Amino acid sequence: MKKKMFALMLAALSVLLLVSCASEKSAETVVPAGVAVQVRAAERRDVATENRASGAVTSDEETSIYVAANAKCTAVFFEAGDTVEKGDIICTLDLDSTQASYNAAQISYDSSAASYNQQKELFEQQLAMLESQIALSEKTLELREKNLSDTKALYEIGAASELEIKTAELELDGAKMELDGLRVQVLSTKAQRDSALSQLRAGMESTRANLEQLALVMDDVDSKGNVIAPASGMLASLNATEGGYVSASYPVAVISNAEQMKITVYVSEALVPKLAIGDAAHVSVASAGAEFAGVVRSIEQTANMQTKLYAVVLSVPSDVAGLISGMFADVTFYTETASDTVAVPSEAIMTANGEQYVFVVENGTAKRVAVTTGLNGAGVTEVRSGVTAGQQVVVVGQQYLSDGDAVRVVGG
Repeated sequence: MKKKMFALMLAALSVLLLVSCASEKSAETVVPAGVAVQVRAAERRDVATENRASGAVTSDEETSIYVAANAKCTAVFFEAGDTVEKGDIICTLDLDSTQASYNAAQISYDSSAASYNQQKELFEQQLAMLESQIALSEKTLELREKNLSDTKALYEIGAASELEIKTAELELDGAKMELDGLRVQVLSTKAQRDSALSQLRAGMESTRANLEQLALVMDDVDSKGNVIAPASGMLASLNATEGGYVSASYPVAVISNAEQMKITVYVSEALVPKLAIGDAAHVSVASAGAEFAGVVRSIEQTANMQTKLYAVVLSVPSDVAGLISGMFADVTFYTETASDTVAVPSEAIMTANGEQYVFVVENGTAKRVAVTTGLNGAGVTEVRSGVTAGQQVVVVGQQYLSDGDAVRVVGG
């Protein structure tokens, strides 16, 4: 009985093994052959080179208030974001010492200017007197020359003696010496004038520079130290706190006209020659959830001394809302465009030994095709030769392919 039961179990096990092997063979036969790949169709479209830059939203009409000195703030009457009217007192600064220095500088400048003008007038009078003496000396010289000539004529007819001729010659030599002396004196006086006035002018310029520097401190500030709003608008920033100090390096306040904004970006010397006024660019301001087309309206022709970058300003369409001065902006410039050209996804293009190529799927077979590329942007690359619109180009799995491999297309 046990032998019979063992035989039955052995037979059942054999049947199961046979069924399992048959199932495995069946599964092997349904697995498709070829390398799994994903494809995209080459298409005709416009391709533009993208150049990205970072910028900031600023007011189209923005006024910065600077105080060219470090000063303590004694009172603040507004906060950033408030609206101010022209003439409003934004804050009050302790500028008593600066005001005293300004007054002293004004007195010093007035004194040096008066001294300069006085010395200049004295020298002009001296030179005018010398010029008058030279004119008289020149007339005397003419008379002495005529007298000598007449005396010699009289000597020829026996009406004058040699002594009279010698006397006339001595008088002529004296007149010449006097004239030469006056001319030397004029040159000397002019040299003294130039030297003295140069020194006085240098002193005057020094005091004027000091006065102008102090005057900068007093711009938009009254005699009591009140910082006055020079224009109406929104306080985009306010760097004054009661009891704190303001610095000459930063504006005390920035007033912006919130009705119209602009985008300012800084670009490299490689990009700036490719831009032109009127060019469109894509602008994204993430903090405001805004995306729009900006238009280049100005391009600086001189680079910033520190950054070596060029400022480019773009206008903002009037219907764009929610922008606030100081927001971060991403700007994409489209510098070169190829219209109605064949393009493929950039990831489809492979490179080996200096040659660019793609794999094209035809009748379940991968075909390696050499291509010539052009512009690239927005994730696609222009193909100038090798591929035509509509061909299926491998975009995933091409790294595992060789020319002629069987493939099976999977995915979308």
